Amino acid sequence: MPGVPISMAISNYDHVADLLNNRVRIEGVNLTPMELPIEEVFFRMFSFGEWDVSEFSMAKYVSLVGAGTQPFRAIPVFPSRVFRQSALYVASRGALGTPQDLAGRRVGIPEWAQTAGVYARAFLQHQCGVNLADIHWVQSGVNQAGRTEKVELSLPAGVKIETAHNRSLNEMLLAGDLDAIISAREPAAFLARDPRIARLWPDYRAIEEDYYRQTGVFPIMHVIVIKNETLARHPWIAMNLFRAFEEAKANSLRRLSSIVNSRIAIPWSHHAYDRAQEVLGDNFWPYGIDANRKTLDAFLQFCNEQGVTQRRVTIEELFPAEVSKFFKV
Repeated sequence: MPGVPISMAISNYDHVADLLNNRVRIEGVNLTPMELPIEEVFFRMFSFGEWDVSEFSMAKYVSLVGAGTQPFRAIPVFPSRVFRQSALYVASRGALGTPQDLAGRRVGIPEWAQTAGVYARAFLQHQCGVNLADIHWVQSGVNQAGRTEKVELSLPAGVKIETAHNRSLNEMLLAGDLDAIISAREPAAFLARDPRIARLWPDYRAIEEDYYRQTGVFPIMHVIVIKNETLARHPWIAMNLFRAFEEAKANSLRRLSSIVNSRIAIPWSHHAYDRAQEVLGDNFWPYGIDANRKTLDAFLQFCNEQGVTQRRVTIEELFPAEVSKFFKV
């Protein structure tokens, strides 16, 4: 019996590969997968709702939930998780030696509601003591002008954002019109090894590991969402999708942990696996609600503090009941 036809858009990850290539089946589903650049997936799903299921920005999803306007529901599957102390770029010729030096400076952002920026600004605020209202924020595309904010903001008192319509953040930093950039995607000049741009913290790995030890927060960047009408027609899809993503991830981690062969073309990749276990524990990339409660709760607080949401969203609002409880034998 053929399964329910379901379309899904997602970026390319080893831990979802078995699902996309049909080595892992979603029970009851005939899947049409599409691998696309992540910014394109977000834009098309937000603007047009083109797929039944897609990867989506965690911050934008939380913002839509807070406003009561989300056209889809999330399941607690988090394909992208990245610590974001690495996301702060500065003009190397400038006088920005510490995060406190950002006060009074012009700092570029691709969008205020970009998930990476929420975590990076929270680190500046809570761990570094930087008042976000003391920074002159400038919004534009990182490497292309014309990017716009996608959700309605409720900015905290004193925070103002200037929109630059005709110049990219990369261009403005090189010209001396910005002092820093906070971005998930690297500025083009940094990738080209231009000496005029550098990370604020070149040794960001040590800072990120220490942040996890202190807070227990492993930042969630993206979440999997299902269109409301699809979930209403087939409520069982939520749990079946969750199980399939779990199986695909388990397969990937089993491969990556092996020293027998080179799963990815990076020397000592198995050592990175061992290091992740050492710092974050055996279950270092968990799906599900309970295993991620500390990170989810912290992120919802950050979104509310920064005006990405107009109210404090609760964890229970994020996910449908079908993935909130599990049966036991």
